[in-house]
Amino acid sequence: MSSTDDLDARLAHRHADLLVLDGEVVTPSGTQRLDLACLGGRIVALGELRGHWSAESTLEAAGLHVLPGVIDTQVHFREPGLTHKETLEAGTRGAVLGGVTGVFEMPNTAPLTLTPEDLAAKFDRARGRAWCDHAFYMGGSAVNAERLAELEQLPGCAGVKVFMGSSFGDLLADDDTVLRRILRHGRRRLAVHAEDEARLRERRALVEASGDVCDHPRWRDPQSALMATRRIVEMAAESGRRLHVLHVSTADEMAYLARHKRRVSVEVTPHHLTLCAPACYQRLGSLAQMNPPVRDEAHRRGLWQAIRDGVVDVIGSDHAPHTREEKARPYPDSPSGMTGVQTLVPVMLDHVHQGRLSLQRLVDLTSAGPARVFGIEGKGRIAPGFDADLTLVDLAARRTITDDWIASVSGWTPYHGQAVTGWPIATVVRGQAVVRDEALVGRPQGAPMAFLEIP
Repeated sequence: MSSTDDLDARLAHRHADLLVLDGEVVTPSGTQRLDLACLGGRIVALGELRGHWSAESTLEAAGLHVLPGVIDTQVHFREPGLTHKETLEAGTRGAVLGGVTGVFEMPNTAPLTLTPEDLAAKFDRARGRAWCDHAFYMGGSAVNAERLAELEQLPGCAGVKVFMGSSFGDLLADDDTVLRRILRHGRRRLAVHAEDEARLRERRALVEASGDVCDHPRWRDPQSALMATRRIVEMAAESGRRLHVLHVSTADEMAYLARHKRRVSVEVTPHHLTLCAPACYQRLGSLAQMNPPVRDEAHRRGLWQAIRDGVVDVIGSDHAPHTREEKARPYPDSPSGMTGVQTLVPVMLDHVHQGRLSLQRLVDLTSAGPARVFGIEGKGRIAPGFDADLTLVDLAARRTITDDWIASVSGWTPYHGQAVTGWPIATVVRGQAVVRDEALVGRPQGAPMAFLEIP
């Protein structure tokens, strides 16, 4: 009997791989107390299934909310080349412990991800080691601009990522001629880190003189972000290219982007929504140092308003770890970046608890939104036929985030000691429970994601 025939027979006999029972399930129609059956990696039934279905295993979800699997569309797992900071295994392990079922990983590794061979090498490294599903970005650069239409169609490619600032070497694309070449070659949505590199270079002397990390948002000021965002949006309009502007950090950019939403999608991060200057720098020093920077309360309010107004499409963590030793270098030579994939869900659930957004809006930003914006096949909602990716959370659970909980090789979080309400309890990836009762189970079975725009 073929595997398809076996699945058909099991479906006919109502025998699932996994039954999730008595949860408050967040569906496109709202939240309902339902059971769901998972078979062959997909959701095959919703309703009152207890006593009517059998299964290889069950997951009791009474008292829990069952969300569509959370997708973190911006992580830096540092492999290959920088595995003293992070690895694909540790990064994805932290992801599932934090309730994340899928990730998009960025191209600034060593070597950079610029060729088919670079991409294939990453998938080879992920095979049998990644705990969640994954896709990898191709870097957009002067060295591969004319090949990008071909490269973005490679299986498992999340798209093309462009660094207008905060990068180096072949991955820095700050020249208008190069940016126009990149924009002309390809049709998928282009992800952009928008900071004006020329302005950043001019202003570096400000922080070299002070050596004070509290000046980080003064160096990388709101104008440097707005200038780059305006520039790339205007150039993309010339070529008709769709954009995805990453980690937007200013109220000014949000006001501008609100007028350009027809072709431009917008990401915000938990740290820009949660931390606030200058207090975070005074408390955490360079552990709060990110690019673009965590800014003051006026900008944080602007980001929350953009969420309420519908300007924001997705939340990504921008998980970008460095070791404590690297972060301890004198500023501004300390590197920018922090962990985030494992804390995305609990930090944002605490914002739900505080009334800053609804659970349905959070699902839109972390599941339905990523699937819609990037055309991810089979993901983003709880419905028959979709991948059985599930994030089970206890909205009333009170926990304190600690460094000891963090799976990252770097071993720290800027949220150490922060109490939150709302916590991931179980994680299911394509019908396989990889976290139960907050503990890792099974083995890594993450697979490449598929995209509707790739034949």
